[in-house]
Amino acid sequence: MTGGAKGIGRASCLAFAREGAAVVCADVDAAAGEQVAQEAAELAGVSLFRKADVADAEACRALVAEAVSAFGGVDVLFNNVGIQPTDSYLMAHECPEEMWDRILDVNLKSHFLMSKYCIPEMRKRKGGVILNTASVQGLQSAHQVPAYAASKGGVLSLTRQLALDYAPDGIRVLAICPGAIDTPMLEASIRTSTEKEEVVRARLDAAHPIGRIGRPEEIAEVVLFLASDRASFMTGEYVCVDGGLMAKGAWA
Repeated sequence: MTGGAKGIGRASCLAFAREGAAVVCADVDAAAGEQVAQEAAELAGVSLFRKADVADAEACRALVAEAVSAFGGVDVLFNNVGIQPTDSYLMAHECPEEMWDRILDVNLKSHFLMSKYCIPEMRKRKGGVILNTASVQGLQSAHQVPAYAASKGGVLSLTRQLALDYAPDGIRVLAICPGAIDTPMLEASIRTSTEKEEVVRARLDAAHPIGRIGRPEEIAEVVLFLASDRASFMTGEYVCVDGGLMAKGAWA
C-alpha cells in the first residue's frame, strides 16, 4: 500500500490488518509509518513499514520484491499515494514544470510503476486486485489545480486500460473517487485559506449533500470491499465515495 502512513492510507492499512491481512505500508513519512506499524501489530494481521518514494522505479521494484520475500506474493495493490502541495494552487501558466512533474510522478507514474512490478507476481498467483485512489477531481475539476486534476483523470484512464489488458489473468483493477476527506492533506489545504478554519470547514460540509466531509475510515471500508471476493464481478470501474458530491453535477 502506497501513501500508507496517514489519512486514507493509514485507515486502510489498519483495516486490512484488522481483517488478518499481511500489509506492506510504504510512505516517505517514516515516523508516521512506524506508528501505523505499531498499531497494526496489535491486530490480527502482519504489517511492515518501509520508507519509500514510489515515484522512483527502483523503490517500487524493491517494495514488491520485499513483499514477495516476506509474504510469498502479492494479492492486492492499493495505489493510494497522492500529493497536492499547498503551493501548487496555481493557474497553468504559473505552474513550474518541476511542480507539474513531481505531482504527476507521485500521483500517476507511481501507480504505473507499482502495477508494473506487482502484475507479474499476481499473474503467478492467477489473480489479484489493483485499487487506485483517484478523486472527484478526476471527473469534474476546480480552479487552479491543473497538475492534480490531470493526474487524477489519468488514474481513472489507467484504471480502465489495465482492467482490459489483465482481465484474462484474473486481475481486477478499480478506482475510488473520494470527495473531501478529513486527512492531513485537506488540513494543509485549509490552512492556506485567509478565512478562519471553521468557516472553510463549514463550507466544505455544506457542499456535500450528506452534510459533512468524509472520514478516512469510510474510504477504507470501501477499499476492503473492492479488494474482496464480494466485488468479484467488478473491474475497470470507479466508485465515488463522496457524500453525494458528484450527484450535484457542477459541484465546483
